[in-house]
Amino acid sequence: MKTSAFVYPWDVVGDPDAARRIADLGVRQVTLAAAYHSTRALTPRHPRHRVVTADHASVLYPPDEQHWAAHELRPYPAGDWAPGDAWGEAAAALTDAGLDVHTWVVLAHNSRMGDEHPDTSVVNAYGDRYPWAPCIAQPATRAHLVALAAEAATRPGARGTELESLGWYGLAHLHAHDKTGGVGLGEAAQYLMALCFCPDCRDGYARHGLEPDELRRSVRAALEPVWRGEAADDGWGSVEKLLGAETAAATRAHRDATARGLQEAAVAAVREAAPAGFQVLLHADPVSYHCGANAGVDPAHILSVADGVVVPCTGGAGPLTPFAEQDKGGGKVLAANLTVVRGMGGSPHTLAADARAARELGANELRLYHAGLASDADLGLVAEALAEL
Repeated sequence: MKTSAFVYPWDVVGDPDAARRIADLGVRQVTLAAAYHSTRALTPRHPRHRVVTADHASVLYPPDEQHWAAHELRPYPAGDWAPGDAWGEAAAALTDAGLDVHTWVVLAHNSRMGDEHPDTSVVNAYGDRYPWAPCIAQPATRAHLVALAAEAATRPGARGTELESLGWYGLAHLHAHDKTGGVGLGEAAQYLMALCFCPDCRDGYARHGLEPDELRRSVRAALEPVWRGEAADDGWGSVEKLLGAETAAATRAHRDATARGLQEAAVAAVREAAPAGFQVLLHADPVSYHCGANAGVDPAHILSVADGVVVPCTGGAGPLTPFAEQDKGGGKVLAANLTVVRGMGGSPHTLAADARAARELGANELRLYHAGLASDADLGLVAEALAEL
């Protein structure tokens, strides 16, 4: 199984041993961040630093002014955490070490854009904005995301891309010093708290036969038992019970159609900008109403659009099954994403067994999160597992 490790440019730039160290793990490919959200990241082996603080979402290369001239929204250049063409410098070192380099592009996840352009954000039924979550129903936001995908994915030397957050984002997001865990939210409550009521989404609900203000009142009423700690949650069935099956279906129809249209447009834009043979994958969840970095998708639809998917499999590879059931000809990439950093809940000591389990459920590639964040001990276990495999 082809294996790729996730890497940030700052893991490589300034460390002359980084690229060879990653190649020596036994991976054939790296998925190198080209556009990324704000983060604070450990760099356990770097000769010049131990912690990198990326203050805001940014592109990790110099954006092309001509590409963005007609756009209302533009990407933010990185600060001193990734100066100049950090992606290009890191990619060159990794390529010289014999590794294929693919881009890693985070799209609908940008707190700075939400702060500076508040009208772009998802607005929940209570009127609260989610500045980290651009509303993908808004035309200017969609145009920005499609243009960003085309530019960031196709960096010179890249042989493919992985598009993350290409769909709806909701409440479940680690934001600053997060204090949102006081009331446990199940799948139904997360969905209700993710429903957007910006002007474009209100128009979208109306096109599907819903009166937006009435829907907003219904959502707030449905959430009242949650805040009291009384609500049972069985996923989509609870959404249907709380809103009514027809209303629930209409909200999902708006959101599913919106996400599908964005995914189709972004993949098409990447392919138009990319050389022949360029691979386009999505980080994906097989349940279309799920929100977050792994965008909720319809497996049949997304496999008709992209070359494959990267699926979170830490804790179990079950999410692969719906994709494998749709890939009858076996021509698509089904990559199992496994966390190998013990400090982040990963299991490098069971990597070989987890990879075999994923393969039995249809995986034909592996993704390892994350070569730059892992300790030496974790990386040693990864190398042993890959040698065994």
